[in-house]
Amino acid sequence: MVSRSYSNLFEMASDESFSPSYGRVSHRIPRIMTVAGIISNLELEDDNNNKNNNNTNNTCEGSVCSDISSSSIPRDRTIIVANQLPIRVHRKADNKGWTFSWDEDSLLLQLKDGLLSGEDDVEVIYVGCLREEIHPNEQDEVSQILLETFKCVPTFLPPDLFTKFYHGFCKQQLWPLFHYMLPLSPNFGGRFDRSLWQAYVSVNKIFADKILEVINPEDDFVWVHDYHLMVLPTFLRKRFNRVKLGFFLHSPFPSSEIYKTFPVREELLRALLNADLIGFHTFDYARHFLSCCSRMLGLTYESKRGYIGLEYYGRTVSIKILPVGIHMGQLQSVLSLSETEAKVRELIKQYSDQGKIMLLGVDDMDIFKGISLKLLAMERLLVQNRDWRGKVVLVQIANPARGRGKDVKEVQVEVYSTMKRINDTFGRPGYQPVVLIDKPLPFYERMAYYVVAECCLVTAVRDGMNLIPYEYIISRQGNEKLDKVLGLTSSNPKKSMLVVSEFIGCSPSLSGAIRVNPWNIDAVAEAMDCALSMAEPEKQLRHEKHYRYVSTHDVGYWAHSFLQDLERSCRDHARRRSWGIGFGLGFRVVALDPNFRKLSTEYIMSAYKRTKHRAILLDYDGTLMPLASLDKGPCSKSIALLNELCRDENNIVFLVSAKSRKTLNDWFSPCEKLVIAAEHGYYIRLKRDAEWETCVPVTDCSWKQIAEPVMQLYTETTDGSTIEDKETSLVWSYEDADPDFGYCQAKELLDHLESVLTNDPVSVKSGQHVVEVKPQGVNKGIVAERLLHTMQKREMLLDFVLCIGDDRSDEDMFEVITSSIGGPSLSSSAEVFACTVGRKPSKARYYLDDTAEVVKLMQGLATVSEQILPSS
Repeated sequence: MVSRSYSNLFEMASDESFSPSYGRVSHRIPRIMTVAGIISNLELEDDNNNKNNNNTNNTCEGSVCSDISSSSIPRDRTIIVANQLPIRVHRKADNKGWTFSWDEDSLLLQLKDGLLSGEDDVEVIYVGCLREEIHPNEQDEVSQILLETFKCVPTFLPPDLFTKFYHGFCKQQLWPLFHYMLPLSPNFGGRFDRSLWQAYVSVNKIFADKILEVINPEDDFVWVHDYHLMVLPTFLRKRFNRVKLGFFLHSPFPSSEIYKTFPVREELLRALLNADLIGFHTFDYARHFLSCCSRMLGLTYESKRGYIGLEYYGRTVSIKILPVGIHMGQLQSVLSLSETEAKVRELIKQYSDQGKIMLLGVDDMDIFKGISLKLLAMERLLVQNRDWRGKVVLVQIANPARGRGKDVKEVQVEVYSTMKRINDTFGRPGYQPVVLIDKPLPFYERMAYYVVAECCLVTAVRDGMNLIPYEYIISRQGNEKLDKVLGLTSSNPKKSMLVVSEFIGCSPSLSGAIRVNPWNIDAVAEAMDCALSMAEPEKQLRHEKHYRYVSTHDVGYWAHSFLQDLERSCRDHARRRSWGIGFGLGFRVVALDPNFRKLSTEYIMSAYKRTKHRAILLDYDGTLMPLASLDKGPCSKSIALLNELCRDENNIVFLVSAKSRKTLNDWFSPCEKLVIAAEHGYYIRLKRDAEWETCVPVTDCSWKQIAEPVMQLYTETTDGSTIEDKETSLVWSYEDADPDFGYCQAKELLDHLESVLTNDPVSVKSGQHVVEVKPQGVNKGIVAERLLHTMQKREMLLDFVLCIGDDRSDEDMFEVITSSIGGPSLSSSAEVFACTVGRKPSKARYYLDDTAEVVKLMQGLATVSEQILPSS
């Protein structure tokens, strides 16, 4: 059935992008394209670029010259991609042309300063949109100015497309969802709209085209920012399989219960997994993302030496957890301005000299910042504490909302009505308990408010990071000039108080703050009272602790740490062989060892025909039988296939399984000559009527009396888990349990069993949704060893070995088989094929995609045997 997802509409590149590798791209920055379509064709751009490269008369009219020498490329270059460029745009007074300047408040510009503060030679190029609409006739000139002057590549979007993308999908669907709003009705949260999703994907594709204009894929690092560009990694990865790509999400990532309501949930997850490094502000956000990958894609993660990684088709996608910081240099320079000093003097005269204590809130006017809840807490504080009336003033700076719509208007109405009620009830001449500043303030004025405020209140109900508390801490640290204005001496310790919501990203890093549930009005009011009445030494200690953290974990530290981890995550790109699979937004890259290749049916059948002493070793579950199959027993066709292979006198066919010998005996009773190894090779039977033998000395299984009660305990507490009691082993399976809980329980069970079975001759192993206890030294490798040893003893050296399996337990067979090449156990001209099912890291040198291909291969070999049997 063809998917109805709009992702199928976007064929991101032609079939040539599926090739394993790409040649080095010329160090040329082609003409900046300014016409933004819904989806542009990558191949047409390549063709045009090739034509331009063949033209010796390159010109620079109306655009950036495309002929730039390779010597201009620096040693390290990072392409920063975000929805908006860190550029301020103003129309000239004569209305002819534009003026441009850096936006000093932009995080993207601040992280560049942090990178350049180090010793590395780093060049930063920005790709993003401008805040102003530029007429198509002016776009070429603007592109040239921005690239040459600011190293910025502007992405121009048609107004209607931008509206659907930003105000539509980003602000009406993604942003509410990531802030835990479910679309329970059309007026609450915003129902999913596929036309907006189409616009979102189209814009991400346009961004990818812009990056292609400037990227040198072998050397450049690409760092994509925030939820506006979540499918961009797929477009870039499809074009350049080895692109060095990082993504940082600046918003919360919701729990799986919230996220899984999204109709395009898998498309977004798979797109993010096309990055090499994914960054989050807090562990909670990363944990939610990993849980979604587990529940919706069946992926598990591992922590190795402190780094969290997800194995995804042979690639390791790393997870970075580090909150962003502030720009220390910028804040300190603003604090040193004479304008800041003057504003501080004004506020002291207005508040401190009048015997008033300032509480400060700085928030956007949107539904998630909790301004109304903060006002209600202020009202409760004044109701319950008469002593604070006439003294405490809450100054609330309300920045304009970034989105627009009915919800913003409702918030504004509620905030104004609540403020009016509080001021009418508790206000008097010369005193208003709530002061609302609902206009954008210059940054120096905001810093002045920080300096004077005794406590900063950040009570958002959900926020990605929120740097307001960090700015407040640095402002309260101040400088010598501000100390004089405040009447402080150098010996006076600094102090500050923070009341922060538990639901904002900066909360975990501020251990000295009073953390509150913003929905609990009484608790917030108590926290405000506590902050006001706390002893001075305690305030000083909390401030010192916060200042040490904030000043050392600034934006430069964050940016440098992220790119350092990105470089580490991409270290293996050059030595891995990679190619793309999948269509639309389901595209992903398989990255494997260069010697790992698909098993050629033609080649193996040719080798099969010309050899005389052959061994075929086959796993069962996941190799001959799909793991998802409900009926685990073999079908009549499988039985007939195995019998056909066994009829060939030149073949020895082994079935090597973890199943019990009783189960295998019942299933394969029609197979007279099939050699069966049960329970990972502990038992082996050379033909149907032969006795079962053991490959290792018979062991005492008294350890089961210890292990089984432990497993039973975990089975009772883990819904969906089961115990399989085999003759020599015990298996605890959590295949049908909750994936996250089952995984946690399995880790705990593994530790528990290792502890209680320390003195017993057993090994405890974890596998795919199982924890198994079995005798030491028992693995599928001993079956392969026995086969080789027996053949060598009979002086019948094998000249053809085929070994196929799908999981971790089969790796022991692969290792024995491959290590025997060139040894005395095999013919000097032996053809050896160790093959795993599925493209993944393995000790095998070959792979087949699935069980269907395994069966098809076996049918081919059986056909060859059938053809040569009459003449044998």
